[in-house]
Amino acid sequence: MTVAEMMETTQFLTFSLADDIFAIDVIKAKEVLDFSEVTRVPQTPDYMLGVINLRGSVVPVIDMRRKFKMKDADRTRNSCIVVVEVDVDGEAVTVGALADSVREVIDLKSSQIEPPPRIGTRLNTEFIKGMGNLEERFVIILDIDKVFSVDDLVMAKTITEEMSEETETG
Repeated sequence: MTVAEMMETTQFLTFSLADDIFAIDVIKAKEVLDFSEVTRVPQTPDYMLGVINLRGSVVPVIDMRRKFKMKDADRTRNSCIVVVEVDVDGEAVTVGALADSVREVIDLKSSQIEPPPRIGTRLNTEFIKGMGNLEERFVIILDIDKVFSVDDLVMAKTITEEMSEETETG
């Protein structure tokens, strides 16, 4: 592999939802946790499962199946929470993303990544960075900063701050 090819290669963490494989830039993934109990927060959207305590920090957890309007599935021993760091107006916010399973870290060259599909104006695909071609199968590469709307992230940040304050005064 030449230096130029190494510069064009990006590592992605892959995870599954139903029969689909998704990928996020490995730099955005902070850790992967076994699924544990989530404390529900009232008056949040159904895809906002609640919060978990991650070493003393409050982390909101979003069900990726619900976020993508996919059918719910039973939790299994492979169900996990991918802890990601997303950007909200220049500030890093930590969010947990519930996935069916984490698969592996893959290397994709830019030549293996196709642009996102143009599905028309009715569907929002701006959160898809591209389609990775991996052994005759497509991997949907997500722009994790765009998967969650600004409202989602502001809500997650607010929940985190309020729950942290309650824990500190509590």
